[in-house]
Amino acid sequence: MVYKIADNITSPLGDTTEANYQAVLSGQSVIRTYTDHWDVPEPFAASLFTVEQEKDMAIEGLTRFEAMVVKSVRKAMQQKSVDLTGSRVVFILSTTKANVGSFSENLPGESARRIARKVGIQTEPIVVCNACISGLSALILGKRLLETGRYDYAVVCGADCQSKFIISGFQSLKALSAQPCRPFDMERLGLNLGEAAATMILTNDKGLKTKEENLWALRAGVIRNDAYHISSPSRNGDGCYNALKTVLRDVDTRELAFVNAHGTATMFNDQMESVALERAGLTEVPVNALKGYYGHTMGAAGVLETILCMRGLENQQIIGTRGFEELGVSGNIQVAAENRHLPDKTRFVKILSGFGGCNAALLVEKTKAEGERTKAERQKILSLHTTHRVKLTPHEVVVDGKNLSFTGEGKEMLTDIYKQYIGDYPKFYKMDMLGRLGFVASELLLKAEHENLNVNFNSENRAVVLFNRSSSVNADKRYEESIQDKDNYFPSPSLFVYTLPNIVTGEIAIRNHYMGETSFYVLPKRDQARMNEIIETAFLDPATTSILTGWLDDEDEEHFEVELEIREIK
Repeated sequence: MVYKIADNITSPLGDTTEANYQAVLSGQSVIRTYTDHWDVPEPFAASLFTVEQEKDMAIEGLTRFEAMVVKSVRKAMQQKSVDLTGSRVVFILSTTKANVGSFSENLPGESARRIARKVGIQTEPIVVCNACISGLSALILGKRLLETGRYDYAVVCGADCQSKFIISGFQSLKALSAQPCRPFDMERLGLNLGEAAATMILTNDKGLKTKEENLWALRAGVIRNDAYHISSPSRNGDGCYNALKTVLRDVDTRELAFVNAHGTATMFNDQMESVALERAGLTEVPVNALKGYYGHTMGAAGVLETILCMRGLENQQIIGTRGFEELGVSGNIQVAAENRHLPDKTRFVKILSGFGGCNAALLVEKTKAEGERTKAERQKILSLHTTHRVKLTPHEVVVDGKNLSFTGEGKEMLTDIYKQYIGDYPKFYKMDMLGRLGFVASELLLKAEHENLNVNFNSENRAVVLFNRSSSVNADKRYEESIQDKDNYFPSPSLFVYTLPNIVTGEIAIRNHYMGETSFYVLPKRDQARMNEIIETAFLDPATTSILTGWLDDEDEEHFEVELEIREIK
């Protein structure tokens, strides 16, 4: 069992969980319409920190983003007198864009390391960069790492700041509303964006200093891809439905207090979620969404919204869906418009969906500690073996030890390899550099697998888990160029989508119809031991029997390093 022992929410509504809960309970929101803000020519609605709040958070030597995270983590740490400085503590940072605008100087892994050292954590951090589901992905990873017994504590923080970069990108996708958002409503016009940091400190039974009852436990969590489209959800809600049915496999849905949905107030997301919820047999379970209070806080959303749901259910409450009046989706769901009393309920489900086809679900329950398990019970040591491997650099392509011939270098080399060895997927030419690298390497890898094995596995049985250091910095630079000139302002939706590094996992899933887990992690440096830890935890999902994984990094079109492999349990 993995338990939450401390938490914090730092947002424009307050800098403690209690302040945020009381604000939300009373219906407060600071979402407002901004005009000519950050030189964005179109008006947009968002929840942003005030200048005074930013000054209060500032820490010398840290960026605005880093200071916000440090403040949230410190406030969570103050709630428990436990030592978080040792080797059995892991820091997991969930973010989509981190220090966007200064990525070249402040890569996410390096930023996470500065944050960790500032709060006293000495182990190397992990950054989860899995689009909108990053917060739940980070909680699921923290849960898994604690279940292995390698760590006693996981400090999980989700955070994102807003900027012209992000606002213009969502505007280019026609996804933003200039008015406060209305999740699941008939008149919803799009999402609002917000900024916040939210922290949970998790522990396993060994980390509990006293026998405590009525703790929040993370019961089950999974990630599923819908293998449909990199920026639009499956119309049937396949990924969300598959995630829901997995976490609810042994649960009587009548025991659920509610489902806290993603509820972005975009046409396609809310519609998809309603269909998935109905397919999962949840038509009688109340549904709520919290974007009307905070906007979409991106990397913070999964952590922040889970904390608020815990706080509400402690008071036997479901928080009402601000902005909702009349159901505007086809799925038969019961959206809670107002705060509602829910007696004798101790479980809820949190769901999120994001670009790259990713979906996540987390089952949370108020329970009592089970007591420490034995070392043999806690540790799940896996014996994995590599079946095929591909290495790709600007001057070399090696598949299972055999060098392939090609012409050109860098980007030209990739095009030549595509034409020679693949050639049947024209979407290749629309991909960014990271996408092309991942696509070509995975195609060569899977070609080797199909030539040597009688491959026969369910689409949910293969995970795709990738790592790098540079995140999507190459695509970020290209997109930023498109929004610099105020008189020649042309934010490109096709460029913006690729400023999420996990899009490459979506490209691989779509190409191969993989509907299992897809995840992307950013590390301060290539660290095979840390990668192995994370890879092994992916097999704690009982659906996963094999994994396409490895290092995929590109600083620019002429400097890259790829080493992918397929791993299976012996």
